Amino acid sequence: MKKIIYIIVIFSFFQIINGQTKRDPRVVGLSGAYTTIAEGIFCVGYNPALITRAHDKPFMLQVYQSDRGFLGNFFSIENVAQFSGDTLNNKEKDQLFDNFEDGGGVSFFQDRHLPIPFLNYSKGNIALTSNFVMVNNFKIPIGLLELVFYGNGGKPDLDMTLNLEILGVNEFGYTFGIPFESISFGVTLKYLQGLFYMGIDPDSSSANIITSDIGLYGGGKYLIRQGIGGKGFGLDLGIVTREINGWTFGASMINVFGTIEWNKPSGMKDFLESYPEIFGGFYPFKWGGRTVQDDEAILYTYNIDTLRADNLNQDSLFTNKTEFIKDTLANGNPKIFETRYPALFRFGFSRKMPTYVIASDLVAGFQDKYYARAKWRWSVGLEWTKMESFPLRVGYSWSGADLKELSMGFGYRKGPIIWDFGFAFRNGTWLHTMKGFNLSTGITLTSLGGWKTSSDKDSDNKGLKGLIKKLIKNRVKKAIDSK
Repeated sequence: MKKIIYIIVIFSFFQIINGQTKRDPRVVGLSGAYTTIAEGIFCVGYNPALITRAHDKPFMLQVYQSDRGFLGNFFSIENVAQFSGDTLNNKEKDQLFDNFEDGGGVSFFQDRHLPIPFLNYSKGNIALTSNFVMVNNFKIPIGLLELVFYGNGGKPDLDMTLNLEILGVNEFGYTFGIPFESISFGVTLKYLQGLFYMGIDPDSSSANIITSDIGLYGGGKYLIRQGIGGKGFGLDLGIVTREINGWTFGASMINVFGTIEWNKPSGMKDFLESYPEIFGGFYPFKWGGRTVQDDEAILYTYNIDTLRADNLNQDSLFTNKTEFIKDTLANGNPKIFETRYPALFRFGFSRKMPTYVIASDLVAGFQDKYYARAKWRWSVGLEWTKMESFPLRVGYSWSGADLKELSMGFGYRKGPIIWDFGFAFRNGTWLHTMKGFNLSTGITLTSLGGWKTSSDKDSDNKGLKGLIKKLIKNRVKKAIDSK
């Protein structure tokens, strides 16, 4: 029994993540504590008001970013050692099931985020950003796990509704800030260019299993819809205080509103067909080996007819049917529907000292969807800046026993080059407890004098510029003395 459950967990509970939405190497190293310390283009998606901190700094241009990770909520060296054996006792079953219940069921999540090179730029109080996002989310309901773990004696009615969503979108943002004497405001206006979508319609889908003394029965219906080409708009709002004695406070609301309307007229169908290698594995959608046409939806139904120990050999107890139906309006055009871009609330503060910066954030989502969780997440990060060109970072975040993270990172800042690296132990705090990891690196360009204000550059006596200034000063002094 234990080995069967172990195999199910290994193959079903892993989540593969390739760059979570709106993340860069510095925030990885700080475990998400970013609401009051993000810089330049990297404030987008965290707190747009921080763009006002760059009003007297040079431009920032993102050249390249790579973010690769792996995430699960069960498999770790510690859990493998703890649950190895032949059988599970009641305490171990309860412990495992509690872990699954916290995750809402067995889920698979794949997320790819790519800041488009050379299309993310900021100068002064303005930032222009462009990000390509692909999300693939699949969740098996907790009711099925409850049936496997406890049989039909736990609950008489088990919810068996699946969740499936595949989404591709380009997110274009225009960010501007409005500074005042003691406080600043920021806004990001987003255009959401929908590429493709496929998912189970929650309003038209349901499934359950009834467990009783006479047997097990139930049924389900899933309507799986798709959208090719869409558009929508989003809005981020932020606020940040002026730095007072090193202290800064800020808050933001990401995606105050953000929806995408699918199947509206666009040239996306032609684009997807012209570049199939870019979207391989996502589009065109296939079901049961058959390609789903653009004007079709999938209706899957099944029925379980009183399953008992004495009739397991009957073939007619379980029946299912898959239909490809036309999902169009009366005029033949595909039906238009909306998907919601999840909102996030962020609050944070930071303290800047001569040799380090410490920051802390509280973040909450309003629904369990894509990158958002409907619970609070606390994070704290420390950046050591004693070596100005080689900052070191460490961070920790906690959002319940099933979501904790220890991270670290460093950077290199010399002249126009800003290079950052971040690594995080996901859902764990060290090698033997981590259930995944995140590895992120990126290169950004700025002016030859570095990401500094004009006054900081004038007072900077380090490096080649400092040497030249010293030589000029000595030459001027000699010229004056000779007179």
